[in-house]
Amino acid sequence: MKSPASPRKRTSALKEKTAAKTKKAFVLDTSVILYDHSAVEHFGEHDVAIPITVLEELDNFKKGNDIKNFEAREFIRFIDDLSNEHMLQSWIPLQGSNKGRFKVLMNHGSPVDAEKIFNDNKADHKILNATLLLQHEMPDYKVALVTKDINLRLKARALNLAAEDYETGKIQNVTNLYRGNDLLENIPQAVISKLYDEGACPIEEALPNPPSDNHYFILRSNKSSALAYYNPQERVLERVDKQMAVGIKPRNAEQTFALHALLHPDIKLITIQGVAGTGKTLLALAGALEQREQYNQIYLARPIVPLSNRDLGFLPGDANSKIGPYMEPLWDNLKFIQNQFPDHSKEANRIKQMVDEDRLVITPLAYIRGRSLSNIIFIVDEAQNLTPHEIKTIISRAGENTKIIFTGDIYQIDTPYLDTQSNGLSYLIDKVKNHPLYAHITLQRGERSELANLANDLL
Repeated sequence: MKSPASPRKRTSALKEKTAAKTKKAFVLDTSVILYDHSAVEHFGEHDVAIPITVLEELDNFKKGNDIKNFEAREFIRFIDDLSNEHMLQSWIPLQGSNKGRFKVLMNHGSPVDAEKIFNDNKADHKILNATLLLQHEMPDYKVALVTKDINLRLKARALNLAAEDYETGKIQNVTNLYRGNDLLENIPQAVISKLYDEGACPIEEALPNPPSDNHYFILRSNKSSALAYYNPQERVLERVDKQMAVGIKPRNAEQTFALHALLHPDIKLITIQGVAGTGKTLLALAGALEQREQYNQIYLARPIVPLSNRDLGFLPGDANSKIGPYMEPLWDNLKFIQNQFPDHSKEANRIKQMVDEDRLVITPLAYIRGRSLSNIIFIVDEAQNLTPHEIKTIISRAGENTKIIFTGDIYQIDTPYLDTQSNGLSYLIDKVKNHPLYAHITLQRGERSELANLANDLL
């Protein structure tokens, strides 16, 4: 007769069973890998797996110069390193303390067949089958599919699978995203008088607590008002005056702040966020042209998001013809600046000469990846369509005497699998605020036209 287990052994077994039930296994789909090739490393002590279908899909993305091609290649190298010492169909311990395991899942043998249920053998349904099989094989684990594809999450939940978005890099409270400027009422008149008489006021006299570095203010007393900015080096509030840049004059306080940051020699990284028509790109380009003598080149770039997610090859013509429609909004802003001066004037000819001599370059973002960013002003338009990793890659290439400007609208995202919380512009604003090299301005008032304002406000 088998003797009963001791209390100590029973307690140990209970702890192991409880620990197993609290363990999690996450299955990553292709969209997560293309968003962050290091995603496998970000699930702590929990196990992580990918269906073999994901490897097959990544094979289609490994060629090219876009960021998704880079992510695919990096992840394939990661898998290759693991496979040198381990069989990928077995659980492989991930290197590092407090890390779980990794494996590649087969997608056959699931008790529930997603391909039959949805009557389609597409890759998404193979990924669902692989996750369903893992859930069946690991009943003591909480198995969850991680995907940035909302529709795939809905399909998973319809099959009684837990499904969630990839949270690493997401901004949790985007409604309170740093704005870069504030309106302060009931400021003592002595502070505003000092700003006008002396141009600056010690921060201790003006505000009870120091604000974020390079923060901007509209200050109002009962009698007057002033625009100001916090200089973190001098620890003073400085008066901000309206100034023009190549014929462009700011039309409101926020535009004044943006142009001040763009022209400030100590501010090397700038983000400008706002809806369409607020003047983001125009101000960035005007500020860059005003400083053209201080830099060798001005690059104005934007990511290409093909119409309906169709590849550029869908469009007719050569490479320049294909990218032309995507770059046209940037040329429109340059033409607007040129139109501030008479035809054949010295200033208009100087801008044209910069284009002819490639000192002012308007190009897709993919065309300048890998280049040295020394002694240039680099403007990235539509930055909300970039991932956090793309933003980091761009900034990390900055050399000496480089100023980088990101403009965009975090509520106008055209890239699949990005949203207001996970896009690179929101990530950058949240992570870099309160740094002496950085300034951010949120533009709220549309200045394009009354008709454009009507669309933004009412439609």
